[in-house]
Amino acid sequence: MADPSSYRPKPGQIPDSPGVYKFRDEHHRVIYVGKAKSLRQRLANYFQPLASLHPRTATMVTTAASVEWTVVSTEVEALQLEYSWIKEFDPRFNVKYRDDKSYPYLAVTLNEEFPRVQVMRGHKKKGVRYFGPYAHAWAIRETVDLMLRVFPVRTCSAGVFRNAASAGRPCLLGYIGKCSAPCVGRVTPDEHRELADEFCDFMAGRTGTYIRRLEQQMTAAAEEMEYEKAARLRDDIGALRRAMEKNAVVLADATDADLIALAEDELEAAVQIFHVRGGRVRGQRGWVTDKVEAVSTAGLVEHALQQLYGEESGDAVPKEVLVPAVPEDAEAVTQWLSGRRGSQVSLRVPQRGDKKDLMETVARNAQQALVLHKTKRASDLTTRSRALEEIAEALDLDSAPLRIECFDISHLQGQDVVASMVVFEDGLPRKSEYRRFQIKGFEGQDDVRSMHEVISRRFKRYLAEKEKTGEWGQEGVAVDADGDAVDAADRPVNGSGEVPVDDGRPKRFAYPPQLVVVDGGQPQVAAARRALDELGIDDIAVCGLAKRLEEVWLPGDDDPVVLPRSSEGLYLLQRVRDTAHDFAIRYQRSKRNKRVRTSPLDAVPGLGDTRKQALIKHFGSVKRLRQATIEQICEVPGMGRKTAEAVAVALAQAAPAAPAVNTATGEIIEDDGGTTA
Repeated sequence: MADPSSYRPKPGQIPDSPGVYKFRDEHHRVIYVGKAKSLRQRLANYFQPLASLHPRTATMVTTAASVEWTVVSTEVEALQLEYSWIKEFDPRFNVKYRDDKSYPYLAVTLNEEFPRVQVMRGHKKKGVRYFGPYAHAWAIRETVDLMLRVFPVRTCSAGVFRNAASAGRPCLLGYIGKCSAPCVGRVTPDEHRELADEFCDFMAGRTGTYIRRLEQQMTAAAEEMEYEKAARLRDDIGALRRAMEKNAVVLADATDADLIALAEDELEAAVQIFHVRGGRVRGQRGWVTDKVEAVSTAGLVEHALQQLYGEESGDAVPKEVLVPAVPEDAEAVTQWLSGRRGSQVSLRVPQRGDKKDLMETVARNAQQALVLHKTKRASDLTTRSRALEEIAEALDLDSAPLRIECFDISHLQGQDVVASMVVFEDGLPRKSEYRRFQIKGFEGQDDVRSMHEVISRRFKRYLAEKEKTGEWGQEGVAVDADGDAVDAADRPVNGSGEVPVDDGRPKRFAYPPQLVVVDGGQPQVAAARRALDELGIDDIAVCGLAKRLEEVWLPGDDDPVVLPRSSEGLYLLQRVRDTAHDFAIRYQRSKRNKRVRTSPLDAVPGLGDTRKQALIKHFGSVKRLRQATIEQICEVPGMGRKTAEAVAVALAQAAPAAPAVNTATGEIIEDDGGTTA
């Protein structure tokens, strides 16, 4: 625990201007980021007597070992820089809202020649128009199915699109009128893009124009006695109205707004957002966060706005944002939102009418989300705590293993040998810390030797990180990033001759586990323990979990530790082991598939992907290309005689690939076509 007075800046050093500040711990990791209208006044608040500080603030300043700041011109710049640093450094004492699930969006890929309508999750991509989020993917598909009658936009994948184009026949949707079939040229790229733009306009809430236009066309068709056309237009209008009815009207004035409500207690806060477009609720999402810093409701709102709109621009930022409390720097936040939208944004608290009533509904949803989260977390936390305590007791550990790392080896008959490392913290998976390894020290199948290599490489990296941060004492062994020993005199320096300072970003192998679990029995456990002993690491426990009888093995013990089948500790170890096993298998399969997909043409110098594809397209397959003469290869556009000779030599030297087998029928698949280089 550090004394804040030991790193307090001298009077007059801190400027009286807007800026952003960072607190770092003794290992130079950034633990808190904040902004201020006046850096001098704000930072002075942190160096009051500890008894007068909020408990969370006191914990932060005693964990920190230094403070630094950056001066900016305006409060809007401070807001932008604060968001960027929180995203970059992931400081442990900042409030960070995290989605409790990955919400599906309705996406239109306007960045493609023929835009596609599809369901998307995860990070948003540039050039893609998003609508939502929705609670369920099936809700998106129902809406799209209704709207394709009127806006027959492409929904197929790139592979299906290419196959239809090469065959000259559209898919089923093209035949039943739910796709305009741009793959076979029924519409031009411009006509299809116009359809996609109209689809986006309708989803954005501009529905009245299209309904009125279709009604006029229906009336005109009926007057011309084109009753089949009129009936079709009537059905189209009905489909659009059914799609609209899926989102109830909540604001009569066709408002575009986001409503944000909070429910909080001393430890946690839940936020709910309703996305209202054209007066209808188009999407809903929710977050829950731990209140790791002393923050008011207005501060939570500001953090929520940063999380919600930090990566958005244009129409994704609505004209109106309704909140339960206005942030302290309301003017700066409003300017920031307006800058992201490109036009004026209103940020306010609703006082009366429909908007206030809807805000109360959003607040009730937030309260229910917080209650549900606490119920789940209380149960989960109790179970995880019991599991960790049982593991500590069974393995005779000094304390519960809050960080567990598990390693597994995977291969296929000695080929493509790989390893995985998964991390569980407080009984929960921490996927950002997962790592994959290729076995480099030897060829062939030897799980014990592979385990020794992987454990050695992982903890050599750990020692290297300790050396960089200055944690490793004189008695320790310093190693570089490749695991080789480094003398103190050979430490890397920067241009000024000084040891470089850590930039505060989370490091890949910086944090040691309290327990290492290996997938296997006595041999694998002994190899892992030997690797740690060779590195001089004696404060990390090791165990193995054998699949046959689910026995827990400890180094040097002739008999396993048998945990009861109903033990929460055994359940947790099994989950950790199975996660590592699945992660290793996925990596091994990806490497095997990549190796199988290689082509003899890869060995031809100067032959790029374009000419490889031209050769395969011309001959149909590698097998037919291998049978071709040099003169026939020269007939391919772009192929000179020298390159053609090199292709012929490479194919002659390469052994023919083993025939592919249909695993369902046992039939051998002839290599007559469709093979890619």
